Amino acid sequence: MKKVSVIIVNYNVCYFLEQALKSVFEASKNLEVEVFVVDNDSKDNSVELVKEKFPQVKLIANKDNVGFSKANNQAIREATGEYILLLNPDTVIEEDTLEKCCQFMDERPKAGALGVKMVDGQGEFLPESKRGLPTPAVAFYKIVGLCSLFPKSKRFARYYLGHLDNDETNEIEVLAGAYMFMRKSVLDEVGYLDEEYFMYGEDIDLSYRVTLGGYKNYYYPDTRIIHYKGESTKKSSINYVFVFYRAMAIFARKHFSQNQAKLYSFIINFAIYLKASLDLSINYLKKSFMTILDAGLIFGGMYFFQDFWEKSFKLESTEFPPEYVLYAIPLYIVMWLLSNHFSGGNDKPYNIGKMMRGAIIGTIMISAASNFVDGFRYSKAVILFGGVWSSCVFIANRVFNHFFKYGNFNIGELPDKHVVLVGGEKESKRVIELLNNLSLSVNVIGFVDPTGKSNSHPLCLGKMEHLESLLDIYKAQEVIFCSKNMPAYQIIELMVKLKNRMMEYKIVPDDSEYIIGSNSKNRPGDFYTLDIQLNILGKASQRNKRVLDIGLSLTGLLLLPLMIFLVKKPQGYVKNLFNVLIGRLSWVGFATNYKDSSHLPKLRKGVLTPSTNLQNELCDKGTILRLDTLYAKDYSPLRDIGIMWRSLNKLGD
Repeated sequence: MKKVSVIIVNYNVCYFLEQALKSVFEASKNLEVEVFVVDNDSKDNSVELVKEKFPQVKLIANKDNVGFSKANNQAIREATGEYILLLNPDTVIEEDTLEKCCQFMDERPKAGALGVKMVDGQGEFLPESKRGLPTPAVAFYKIVGLCSLFPKSKRFARYYLGHLDNDETNEIEVLAGAYMFMRKSVLDEVGYLDEEYFMYGEDIDLSYRVTLGGYKNYYYPDTRIIHYKGESTKKSSINYVFVFYRAMAIFARKHFSQNQAKLYSFIINFAIYLKASLDLSINYLKKSFMTILDAGLIFGGMYFFQDFWEKSFKLESTEFPPEYVLYAIPLYIVMWLLSNHFSGGNDKPYNIGKMMRGAIIGTIMISAASNFVDGFRYSKAVILFGGVWSSCVFIANRVFNHFFKYGNFNIGELPDKHVVLVGGEKESKRVIELLNNLSLSVNVIGFVDPTGKSNSHPLCLGKMEHLESLLDIYKAQEVIFCSKNMPAYQIIELMVKLKNRMMEYKIVPDDSEYIIGSNSKNRPGDFYTLDIQLNILGKASQRNKRVLDIGLSLTGLLLLPLMIFLVKKPQGYVKNLFNVLIGRLSWVGFATNYKDSSHLPKLRKGVLTPSTNLQNELCDKGTILRLDTLYAKDYSPLRDIGIMWRSLNKLGD
């Protein structure tokens, strides 16, 4: 019988999984531990990575995504450990974590489950390390924001037990699913994870059943883990809001009275739509702020110029009707904004030439269009002024935006990120080579050796005890820790110590090509690796693809009398024309579903694909995926035109 059975459910996060497994085995040196990885049909070589680098792991490779609860239960049934640890793949545990948890539970026979202190990828404490039961009142206080307004209140902040000290051991009600350390005998008694929950909510349900069984749940802060939080679950997405709160509704139906469950369901549904609406509105405002500011300033300039024009010339022909301000100016502004967008004026790094081109093209289009509409035929001088003023607005807004963000006016280039490595000489050189191979915009200042053996090396910046001062001197924006040369507890300690410096932190696992980190508890984890660069991900490529789709569809409408004789399915062709025009389809897309691939982005479904004309005997999944990958990597509008030309007769499919 083993002391601990560690169970990790993985889905398409092999880079985090590798780091998590390395930390688990480092923490297992003095214990009898078995490790399970249950893979839910990942497409990113997670299974191959486990087989190659961690042959001692007991691997369960599912053929489809069975969900978090069912996957954990698969391993729990095979586990032989006295204790079960359910661990997320996007975590790093300290070297003493397992031993300390075992000792704590051994000393308390009535302890059923245990959670530890969690910090995010910035070293910030994660409040879900300790939680209260989400009763209707507790859920209401969280939804309406009282929990955030009074984070230490025993009444209003009960969801995160804000009244309890983050550094003191306490009995709690709910553990976080990222790290649930449980007694196997208790699990056998109260039952395993409820498989009605596909994802989210199962940790609350199981924690509650442990307490109903007469056992205690504890928050134990004497050991810590990093929980990057979000890469495998996309917690910042709107979809997460719906899935999570619906899981809460399942919990209410199971454990509350009928009246409580109805009240809870009402609160939950209210929360779903309120949260989704707020998130969508905030995200839209953030993304559209520059455009809204552009529109406001252009409108102001145009309004005052027409007033100046009327007062200066005082001629009847120079007077503008009310419709000019109500309709003409807004339409002009829309034309300038669209022209600037499609000219690349909003793309970073900003380019003054593209902004001026956008304003000029917009002005020409407005001038030409006004000749055909008598009601909007106003002074060409006003339109010319608007074009000049628009270009000034576009340039000024982006220059000041760049200045406030980077402290300089060089908008044509994004400054390199200043990076300091914390690791030994050999490992630091390996990381520098890795970063150079990726051609990233980073400037590696040097390294700080935690062992003190390389202090005389020209790239060594100084001693470990002077790290904070060195970061200030060199104005570092990112720290990369080499886990080969320093233990996890030391990395976490430094992240916590440096958490208020607005820096980014990443970790390089030993013998790995992944550089892993996460800059916010609400953001997906990110990483540097030797992955291929997909040209289709560029904003310009995506914009050009959409413009091409619209242009080809309009051309197709004009050539409709000819095309109906060239395509096999004329009715399907007409339907496809309109679906592409409204953005429901693209003329060319991937044959591979983005959900079935770890590196292909989500595109509109295509009428055609790069493998449309492939012979049946060659249509295996590997070939199709490689063709999609090459299409994404080398994308250009000419690729789409070529695929369509070779498949004209299939445009109605």
